[in-house]
Parts: sequence; C-alpha cells; structure tokens
Amino acid sequence: MVDKGGKEPLETISLLIEGAGSGRDADLLKAKIWSLEGVKELNLDMESRQADVTFDPSRTSEKEIIRSISETGMTCSMAKVKERSTWWKEKQQLALYGCGIITFFSFILMFLGVGPSITNALFGIAVLVGVYYPARKAIIALINLTPTIHLLMLIGASGAILLGMWYEAAILIFVYSLGDVLESYAVDKARGAIRSLTELVPKKALVRKDGHEVIMPTEDIDVGDMVIVRPGERIPVDGKVFQGMSFVDQAAVTGESIPVQKNVGDEVFAGTINQNGSMEVRVDRTASETMLSKIICSVEEAQSKRTSYQRFSDDFARWYTPAMFALGVAVATIPPLFFGADWHTFILRGLVVFVVSCSCGLALSVPVAVVAAMANAAQNGTVYKGGAYLEVVDEVKAIAFDKTGTLTIGRPEVSDILVYSDITEEELMDLVGSIESRSSHPLAAAIVRKAKEINAFSGKEVKDFQEISGMGVSASADGKQYLVGNARLQQDKGVLLNEYRESIEGLESKGKTVVLVGSEGHLLGLIAITDTVRPGAKDALQRLKDMGIVTVMLTGDNERSAKMIAQQVGADRYYSQLLPLEKVELIKELRAEFGTVAMVGDGINDAPAMAVSDVGIAMGAAGTDIAIETGDIVLMSDDLSKLDYLIRLSTKAITIIRQNIWISLINISFMVVAALLGYLGLVTGLLLNEASAVFVIFNALRLLKWSKTTDASVAVSSDREPSASGGAAN
Repeated sequence: MVDKGGKEPLETISLLIEGAGSGRDADLLKAKIWSLEGVKELNLDMESRQADVTFDPSRTSEKEIIRSISETGMTCSMAKVKERSTWWKEKQQLALYGCGIITFFSFILMFLGVGPSITNALFGIAVLVGVYYPARKAIIALINLTPTIHLLMLIGASGAILLGMWYEAAILIFVYSLGDVLESYAVDKARGAIRSLTELVPKKALVRKDGHEVIMPTEDIDVGDMVIVRPGERIPVDGKVFQGMSFVDQAAVTGESIPVQKNVGDEVFAGTINQNGSMEVRVDRTASETMLSKIICSVEEAQSKRTSYQRFSDDFARWYTPAMFALGVAVATIPPLFFGADWHTFILRGLVVFVVSCSCGLALSVPVAVVAAMANAAQNGTVYKGGAYLEVVDEVKAIAFDKTGTLTIGRPEVSDILVYSDITEEELMDLVGSIESRSSHPLAAAIVRKAKEINAFSGKEVKDFQEISGMGVSASADGKQYLVGNARLQQDKGVLLNEYRESIEGLESKGKTVVLVGSEGHLLGLIAITDTVRPGAKDALQRLKDMGIVTVMLTGDNERSAKMIAQQVGADRYYSQLLPLEKVELIKELRAEFGTVAMVGDGINDAPAMAVSDVGIAMGAAGTDIAIETGDIVLMSDDLSKLDYLIRLSTKAITIIRQNIWISLINISFMVVAALLGYLGLVTGLLLNEASAVFVIFNALRLLKWSKTTDASVAVSSDREPSASGGAAN
C-alpha cells in the first residue's frame, strides 16, 4: 500500500485484542490508536476482537501501536487466535476471585458483630483488589475524554466510598467485574464454537517421503506429498485418494450425517474422519489453504458485515453512555443547587443512575447472537458470509434455483445419438467431442466422456473456437465450420430444422436436453443428454413451500425439458431458454414482485444472477473454491435440505435478537426511572442490572445448541403467506 502522497509505503498489521468488553471499549481503542501520528486507516471489529491498522512506518511503528493499546488496559498480539489460559493464569479473574472472597469474609464478620472499622477496612481492601483492571480502563477513557461504562462504574464506586457506603462499593466492584468476565466468556464461547473447528485437524500426520514413512507437523506438508490415513484417524489435509478405499465422515465440513464412500480419485477434506479403511492421499492444498481453513476465515471475516440490529445497538451505545453520564451528574447536583434538596440523597440517586447504566447487555447480546448463529451454521456445513444475511434470509419470500447442478445432480449423461448425414455415429462423436473439449460446460463434459467411452475421441485439431453465451459453440475442424448447441443457435445461423422437429420434440418431452450439430445450413445429427433430479430436491422444495416461500426454477434449457424437471421437483414456476443476462433481468422482476429473493446456484455459471439477488446461496462448495467467493451463503454439500434449516436458523436468530433488544431497553428504562424516583439502592440496582445483562447474553448463546428439530415454532415467519402454485413462463 502507498500513501496518498505517493512517497512513503504504508504497512498494515492485524492485531488480536485481548481484555476488551465488546461494545464498551471500541471508542476508547479508536481514540487511542487515531491519536498516534502516522495512522492512516483503522478497521476495528470488537466481535472478532481484531484490529487492522494501516500506518506510515516513518512516523509510527508496530511497537508504538501495541504500546498504545496496552495503555488502555487491553493487550494485543499478532496471533490470529490466542488460546485461553487456565483461570489461575488470568490476572483479571484472580482479581475478581480475590475481591469476592474478601467481600464474602467481610460480610461474615459483619454478621458476627465485628465492628465497622475492621469490616470497612476489609471492604476497602476488596475494592482495591477488584478495581484495578476496570479502573485502568476508566482513567484512560477519562484522559482521552471518551466516556465509557467503566468510567460510570468507577464514579459510582468512588461516590459510594465517599458517602461511607463501603460494602456497597465492594459489591459494586465485585458484581461489575463478574459481569465483565461473564461477558468476555460469552463472546469467547460464541467465537470458540467457530475456532474449535481448527482442532479437528490433526497436528501431525504420517507422510510417505523418499520411500520412508515419517511423522510430520501438518503445516509442513507440501502439495504433492503422500499422506497415509489409517482407520479411525482424522484426515489432516485436502487431497485426492491415491490408493485404498474407505467410508469418510464429512460432517465437520459438509454437515452430512451419513458417511460417504471414497475411492481412488475422490476428493477428501481436512478434519473429516476416515472410518474403516486405510488410504493414501495425495495432498492438493497446504494446511493454511484447506477447505476447513476457508470456512473458518470466511466466518471470522463475515462478522464485519453487520445486521441493522447491530448498527442500532452500536448507535445506541454511542449516545447512551454520555447521556447517562450527564444524567447522573444532573441528578446529583441540580436539585441540591437550585431547589435546596438534600445533597446526600441526590448524590446517592446520581450514583445509582451511574450504576444501573453500567451494563452493555444491549451492545453485547446482539453480536453474541449473530456469532452464535454463524457458529451453529458452520458446524452444520453452511457458511454465512456476513451477519447481515441472517436478517435477509429471514425476510426471503421467493427462492430461484438454477436447474443444472442445483435441482439436478449436475453430471449429465448422453442418452441418445442420432445421425442425419453420411458420417457414422463414431465420427459425429469424435467431431463434437473434439470441439466440446474446449468448453467447461457440464453438457460439453458429458459429450466428451461419451466420446471417450465408445473410443471415438481422437482429439482432432480445432480452430476458431467461440462460445456463444446461452446457446452453444462454433468452431472449425477439417476445414469446415460447425455449430454445436441448441435449436435457437442453429436457427439463428440458418440451419434448417423443420424435418427434424418431431425427433427433437420427442426427446425434449422426456426431459432430455438436445444438442444439435450443424454445418453449412444442414443438420448433421443430434445428441440427447439427460440429467437426474437431485435426491431430496422435491422434499426440500415442498418444505420451503410449506413455509410460504415461492420456488422458481431458472434454466437455459428447452421448454419441454424445463417443464418436466419443474414438475418432478414441484417448483411453483419455471422459466426456460434463458441467457445469463435474461436470468439477471428475471431476478430483478422477481424482486419487484416478491420483495426479498434468494438465488441458489453452483457459484460458477450463476454468479451474475446470484449477485443481483438479495442473497446468493452457492451449492457444493466442498468441491468448488469459486463458490465460497461467489455466494453470500455457502452450502458445503449438495444438500438442498439445508435451505429450510438456514431459514429457520435465521428466523430464530432474529427472534432472539429482537427479544434481547426489547428486554434491554425495557430494563434500562425501568431502572433509570426507578433510580430517579429513589426506589432503587446501589446494590439492588446493580444486581438487577447485571442479572438482565447476563440473561440476554445467555439467551443469545442458546443459538449455539439450537437445531430445527427441537424448535418447530419458527417454521413459518409471521409475515409470510402460503405460496400459490405457479405456472410456466418463458
């Protein structure tokens, strides 16, 4: 990266922030980092605890940035993931336990009648033990003129001590610090469910090198190495089976509950379990590039794409803390100064306002719910590319499906070959196979496979190859120009088809795709290709329709074939003979009709239509790297049944988020009003405050264990209506 002046190169570092309470410390961190001369850009994500800082190394340094962050009371490291240490090595937790034990012991002495001089001294010690970490953040916030909830807490505790309320101050420090630790636990719990996926990959693997078997660290294995995987072991790398056969449990990557048989040439993925046979696997990707690594990175990066609820909670927290600070000061000073009220009474009420506003339940519970939902999805073989898509999926009214590779298996096979010229069937397949070998289309692959199966493929020289989007290809071979594609292509180029209509329509009526071969205005022959409907597609679409979602099939295939496949899977509507840009226009029309529309495709040919939909869902990413790049949501297996799971999960997540927001707002309103009227004391207000914060946080964490089989109440969104059966259109 280069500075705008074009002179000094800029550097970017990624730091993992530790000791931050999400929603509390963002403003403090931003103020501290931006105060450094030379900082050019800052991307701070408190949910993933990551800060990306771009700076001019001639004006500041990495060491200076890290030192600046440490001054806030937080720490940082260059590591992407820092494992949590045991509790007795966590200084903040030790301070919390020390404060709690001393406070508890002091209460026992009070109950036994020990004098206040001793018990108050012990309460004071408890305050000193527990206050260090939050007080450090509060003082730095004050220096930076950035009011935070830590500052409100410190003012509340200090005021209680000045009023002689020693045990209230000790309880305040202990309960607040406990809430701080619990909040950190909640965030780590949600994110840990994602990070735990990394533990599925073995640290070491048995590798065959130079004729010898050696045990190597997984990160040292190179592409092309041969890894030996014995029964019961987890596969340490992505690769292809070179030798052996076994059943593999792929649930960690694809979410599939049934083990899949793997033979020579089949792809296997890191983190999956080899069940019963020994295999040798040739490595295709290094440890940092495995499919499991991409899933984890995608989910971590997705946390920056925030829902409107997260933006609301952030905006709320931005004005909430300064407002509570001002209100507390006003309550403590205005009545005594201007109305002759009792100073002690209203200072206490002001302190209670500070105390009851020291919660970040609203700010934290929303992102915890988002992260927990995305973690649940990742553990079930699906990846959200952003928390915002939870909200979008909850609002989906119609889903468009690509046909080939989505509603069908996507491995078409040649079923019929008809010749209408003086060449033989083998010669026709040799010609068409040689031409189609230049194409990446699934139908082309089927023709090439068939040509090779009947030993008709010679790989003859092909020139002037050109793909005609949505219709076919043209090329020259043996000195002649050929057209290979649909009837629309042949007609546009002047090939006469009238006498062959009956044969073409007969094959199409059986759901087959017909590829026509023409040259110099004449039809040389045709090749019929069939594709099998994906198992479970009909049930998956029926479940979506039961939820009130309209299902639409899009295809570039002919009308008759499209109609038959649409009937087999039970799509409400189908649209045939679509060019890629026509699919884009159709998605726009569906959005105008229904509002929120999803597009499901394989992530390759359907990228334009997926891009204009409200949410693009890519299928089969476990075998297609580009699907992760294309889809907003990725199904790691070719399992359409995951769609209703995604919708139910999104609906559940949004329901919990709404619950948390309303509970937090109602609780804040109640406690502030009660504090202003003098109905809440310091301890009562603090306990109610922290109890509500802990409740909404753990309400959000329920999403980690949620499954659609245990919660039928979210089957149909309240604003959806059952879909009417649609008709054909083209």
